[in-house]
Amino acid sequence: MIALNDIKIQFGKRVLFQDVNMKFTQGNCYGIIGANGAGKSTLLKVISGALEPNRGTVSMAPGERLSVLSQDHFTFDEFTVLDTVLMGHSQLWQVMKEKDALYAKPDFSDEDGNRVAVLEEQFANMDGWNAESDAAMLLSGLGIKEDLHNRYMRDLSAKQKVRVLLARALYGKPDNLLLDEPTNDLDLDTVTWLEDYLAETESCVLVVSHDRHFLDTVSTHTVDIDFGKIRMFAGNYSFWYESSQLALRQQQQQNKKNEEKRRELEEFIRRFSANVAKSRQTTSRKKMLERLNVDEIEPSSRRYPGILFQPEREPGNRILELKGLTASIEGDILFQDLNLNVEQDDKIVFISHDPRAMTALFEIINGNRKADEGTYEWGQTITTAYLPLDNTKYFNSDMNLVEWLSQYAQDTNDIFIKGYLGRMLFNGEELDKSVSVLSGGERMRCMISKMMLPPGANVLILDTPTNHLDLESIQAFNNTLTTFKGNVLFSSHDHEFIRTVANRVVELGPKGIIDRMINYDDYIHDEAIAARRETIY
Repeated sequence: MIALNDIKIQFGKRVLFQDVNMKFTQGNCYGIIGANGAGKSTLLKVISGALEPNRGTVSMAPGERLSVLSQDHFTFDEFTVLDTVLMGHSQLWQVMKEKDALYAKPDFSDEDGNRVAVLEEQFANMDGWNAESDAAMLLSGLGIKEDLHNRYMRDLSAKQKVRVLLARALYGKPDNLLLDEPTNDLDLDTVTWLEDYLAETESCVLVVSHDRHFLDTVSTHTVDIDFGKIRMFAGNYSFWYESSQLALRQQQQQNKKNEEKRRELEEFIRRFSANVAKSRQTTSRKKMLERLNVDEIEPSSRRYPGILFQPEREPGNRILELKGLTASIEGDILFQDLNLNVEQDDKIVFISHDPRAMTALFEIINGNRKADEGTYEWGQTITTAYLPLDNTKYFNSDMNLVEWLSQYAQDTNDIFIKGYLGRMLFNGEELDKSVSVLSGGERMRCMISKMMLPPGANVLILDTPTNHLDLESIQAFNNTLTTFKGNVLFSSHDHEFIRTVANRVVELGPKGIIDRMINYDDYIHDEAIAARRETIY
């Protein structure tokens, strides 16, 4: 249990949030949402004790243990992987170290013996005899193989370190668990493992994530940070989003009677509850359904960007043909002998264990890189818009936002340009900012503005488009792609984004290619495909 009492956080003149009184209880998972800069990570820092609030207190029940997902990948470089995980349970770790030190003494005394007896009792009460095996199981579940367990952290890759630090946070079943973007750099299988773990845990979990599928799977409650206020709702992210949008539409329907609105909201809750009841959450987690209250549903004050892609012309019968395409980096084959015909209405997600494969493919078909072997050919009716993974080169400039976007536009009228920037929530003094100082999220919104400019493309090529975007931008991007009247070729880590946009899955491996006209959820759960996937890496 975690209780926040009259919490206030202020930086200079800016009050991030204040008058926060809230309780988080065992067996529940709280998904924390809010725009970039709203204070999601700050809230976790206050709860963990890493940041002192300007006012108020944070308390836990006596004897409860708090665990936090570390964001520092170098802190534990001088420790082994296994020890790093065991250190996640600091009390157990201290007992183990003291006990080992006493046993190692050459002049072991009676006093030492008495102390060891106390430590051994504490060790047994904390299930210390299973400590290493439990830690090893966690590591294996997160994709860290046994041959790495005794390696030093400094010898691991950044992605491997992320998984070890996650195991460290989960180790020992802490009473309270704080997770800030835990799915970053995790592959699909590991995210699924984590979803299952959190769905079953009886810990009190607070999680910040931009992964909507993950939030929907694990969250029993949503904590919304918006305009300096923090509010809690029963239900996951989809419930919060869909219900707030419904309430907003109702607010705009002045002629609709209150009784009709209430019946509509109650029917929405009933349908949502029926869907959640079929989920893989434990019975205790499903108790959130009992707390869904029509009176809690309010219109959101969130601003969603206006993302709209309008093709100037429809694509013809011939979209894109790839013949024998092969790509490698420094001798590592990313994919080889790729033969692919993109058909009308195809929205293809490209996936791989190595994300460099998708970037290489997109760079090749955009003419920015030569293939090792093979050819590609676009249809005569095709116009493309490309959102690259690395957009750094576009922003090495002192131009302001209006000047920057004007260089890509046919109509350079200020009002016209400001309209496209306004759709992506840039306005006022923001328009005068130099593009060289923009954040990652702001750069992505600029690149999307560029893609929306006429003449509209009929094929969109998107390399991990949700990177750096907040949930509002991801939701808006997602919504427009589902209705886009053209082709989409993309890669993504966002399960929900892939599930709702893609109608075809192409997996790129160094030893083969899988190409299926299939829904993403069906693809990842198909046993025959799973067996085939093992052979292409």
